[in-house]
Amino acid sequence: MALQGKLQDFSITQLLTLVNLAKKTGTMIVETSAHKAWITFKEGKLAFSQIDDRDNTLAGVLQQNRKITANQYRILKQRSDNLKDKELGLLLINAGYLSQSDIISSLQNHFVNHVRETFAWSEGEFYFDMGSLPPEDKITVRIDLENLIIEASRELKAIEQLQDEIPSLEMTMRFTDRPGTNIRDINLSVEEWQVVAYVSPKNTLAQIAKAAKMNDVQIRRVVYGLLQAGLVELVRPESQQRKVMGPMFSTEDKAEQKSFLNRIVNRIRSI
Repeated sequence: MALQGKLQDFSITQLLTLVNLAKKTGTMIVETSAHKAWITFKEGKLAFSQIDDRDNTLAGVLQQNRKITANQYRILKQRSDNLKDKELGLLLINAGYLSQSDIISSLQNHFVNHVRETFAWSEGEFYFDMGSLPPEDKITVRIDLENLIIEASRELKAIEQLQDEIPSLEMTMRFTDRPGTNIRDINLSVEEWQVVAYVSPKNTLAQIAKAAKMNDVQIRRVVYGLLQAGLVELVRPESQQRKVMGPMFSTEDKAEQKSFLNRIVNRIRSI
């Protein structure tokens, strides 16, 4: 029986546990509406991974892990386009530029980060291609899955808590009224600044996530941090606010509308 199904029914944690316990060899293909990952295992250990069409060459991995500079990467790409990863690795080791440990640790970090990225994927499909391995020229590693499974379990729990705190991405945000606070003086991360730039009752969290190129988990995590810091608050989109308020003003009498608003304001102030 083929191992395949939907991520809504089997989490990445469960899939890793199954591969680990059954000591499977092959490639798990995981596909969502936005991404596709190939995760290869040898006898239940992580051996290789690839997400989308990202640069997975040895030169690219070394540059991403800061083992070589951007300029060295460009030179390697120009001079070693015809070299296989294994050949390039041997060349770098024999020339004394890098050690075998440098290369292996960079690849391990790279592949593990790919798997970590899939922790947040909750919708999509998976299929296990039994016996399928990467091309011969690729360098594979052997990484135990136990630590990744524990990490994935923690991440899944954190994701569930975020969904409880922010159940809908159709809400919008507005800045809270904090006299004397200048948001420019607050130390925010790059991701937080990306979100802050779109804070408006006109922009839903889903729209902000799309503009900032974040997935559902990332946008929830950033928004939760901003909420905890007291910088923003969640509100209904303006369109929904108008829909809710509409029936309350059935009369066209402006004086009556003003009186009604004053009563609401006074009532709120008295609470």
